[in-house]
Order: sequence, then structure tokens, then C-alpha cells
Amino acid sequence: MYQVLVADDEPIERTVVCRLIQKYFADQLEPVQAANGREAVELFREKNCSIALLDIEMPGINGLEAAARIREKDKVCSIVFLTAFDEFSYARKAIGVKALDYLLKPSAEEELVAVLEEAIRIADEARLAETTARKSTSEDDAGETAAIEEEQPQEHIRINAVQEAILTYIKNHFMDEISLQDAARAMNYSDAYFCKLFKQCFDKSFTTYLAEYRVKKAEEMLQDVTVNIKNIGCDVGYRDSNYFAKVFKRVAGVTPSEYRIQVLRKTEA
Repeated sequence: MYQVLVADDEPIERTVVCRLIQKYFADQLEPVQAANGREAVELFREKNCSIALLDIEMPGINGLEAAARIREKDKVCSIVFLTAFDEFSYARKAIGVKALDYLLKPSAEEELVAVLEEAIRIADEARLAETTARKSTSEDDAGETAAIEEEQPQEHIRINAVQEAILTYIKNHFMDEISLQDAARAMNYSDAYFCKLFKQCFDKSFTTYLAEYRVKKAEEMLQDVTVNIKNIGCDVGYRDSNYFAKVFKRVAGVTPSEYRIQVLRKTEA
């Protein structure tokens, strides 16, 4: 369980973000609320937070100043700005503190979920690196590894069956506006249980897997240069072309337009 700081001087904004965290990450993240920048810095240190979601315009010290102080103490934490101000100077300063992302309010729910999943992945990697550095070889470690690697045949068969059912659902519905809740209901599971089951089957979250699946399909469609990129985004489940481009770049490393240019160059070579 990671502590995630939610700093905003508007109580309603904090409540909305905290509810989203509880909805999607109840078993992974615990929100810590701060009403201003100074309180945000104090709570981040006190609660040993791994993630900070910061508004920029806050009383006392603003979100950018708070982020700079947090970054001085923690070089690997994920800092995400949630702001209503689309100003270049803010974005530039966000880069200066090595922020993970800069989201404009009101941000799309799936956009914030995707950013939090990336932040969790970064926290997992940092925790693993720390554990590996401290861990020494012992008989207990060897016994633990052997126990983990030992598979129970019936459980393995069950997981394979569930995995196939989930893959079939995603294959048939990836072009629709689906969520983890939709998939869970379709398979008669609770949201929390389906979330854990999915992670067990695919070693990643539903949102991350769905995004990667959609991008893979989009890459196939982009091979046909006569098809409009915006239409491709809609065909793989993204009605907002800007959000489609952002997700595509996060997964593929380039924008859809840049990917298509690469396809054209290969064709001409």
C-alpha cells in the first residue's frame, strides 16, 4: 500500500480525487489530504508518500514550490500537477521538478487513472530496487522462491480459463468505452475481486492492459495510410483524439502521426 498525497485548497476537488483513488486503487493507494502547499510538504514527509497530486494555485506556498521542496527530499517520487491553468510557464516549471505529468482540470477519469497506474509502477520499481539492494542470499530466501514457483495444477487451469474469458471480452469490446467495472459486471465479479484477479492473470492492471491492446490495434490500422488517424482513435475506443494521441505516445513512445511517418519511410525504403 502506497501513500498518495492529494493537495488542493478546494475540499470538493480533494474529495473527487480521493473517491477516484478509492474506486480504482483501494488495495494499492491510501490518500492523504492537504489544504495548502505548506501542509502538503509536511504531510508528504510525515506520511512517507510515494506519489503527490498537487494543485498549483494554493495559499501559502503554491504547488510548484511545494513540489520543489518535495523533490529535494525524494528524488524518485511521482509528482503530478492537477491545475485549471494552462500556462506555459507552469508547464516549464513542472518539467524542472521532473513531474510525471501535468493534467488540466477537469481531467478525464481514465486519464488520471492511467497516470496513477504509471506512478504505482514507478513506486513498485523503486521498492524492488531497494529490497534487492538490502536482500542477502539465505536458505529462507531459497525456500520462499521455491514455494512461489511451485504451481498447483487445478489453480493453474482455473487461471488459464479466466484469462481466456477476459481476453475474449476485451477482443469483443475494446472499441467500446469500457471500464474495469463494465468488465467485472460482464463476468459476474465484484470490482475489487476482478481487479486482483486481472492482476494475477496479466501481471498488470486492466486499464494498462486495455491501453496497450488498443494501441497495438491502432498500430495495425495505421499501416493503412489512407485511414484518418482520428477515425482510428474512435475505432479503438477513444472518442477524444487528443487523449488517444497521449495514450498512444505513452505506450508506443511516439504519437500516432509520428508512427505513421515511420510506416511511410519503411514503405519507401
